[in-house]
Amino acid sequence: MPYLIVGLGNPGSEYQYNRHNAGFMVVDQLAEKYKLSGPKRKFESELFEGQIGEHRVLALKPMTYMNVSGVAVRQAMDFYKIPLENIIVIHDDLDLAPGKLKTKIGGGSAGHNGLRSIDAHIDQNYKRLRFGIGHPGHRDLVSNYVLHDFSREEFTIVEPLCKTIADNFELLLSGKDSDFLSKTKVTE
Repeated sequence: MPYLIVGLGNPGSEYQYNRHNAGFMVVDQLAEKYKLSGPKRKFESELFEGQIGEHRVLALKPMTYMNVSGVAVRQAMDFYKIPLENIIVIHDDLDLAPGKLKTKIGGGSAGHNGLRSIDAHIDQNYKRLRFGIGHPGHRDLVSNYVLHDFSREEFTIVEPLCKTIADNFELLLSGKDSDFLSKTKVTE
């Protein structure tokens, strides 16, 4: 049974390095490192296919914009008959400091519109790789903050972190979340 890896972000070059596109950045690194085939246009997304270690993977970048990501995820899930426990969603997280990672299964959307859309279309009990982007300090600033590029200083952490995530992603697929997190920890 393949794994469906979903990186959240917004399509278009103007969003490429936005904080909200952390999920897309990780999928791009996975595709490069593991020489995943694609992208091909399917499910209103860019879809990559291949192997990460012993695991068959489908990596999805929904091109529907963040707020309706769940439509693409549901289409891919139904087409490939992927169970909820084989879905990993990679998304930016305001509640974690830049470069911090956490995993969890299920939970609320915490105001993240991509997660809210996925929850509405497939349920909440999928694995999440939470990619810390920090918080701007006040909720009125959030929309502007997530739709702007990582700062130069943040990018010096984010770019190598995306590569480290890709290097160790097989641990996550094997259910070794604590090993994955210890190997991808950003040293300060």
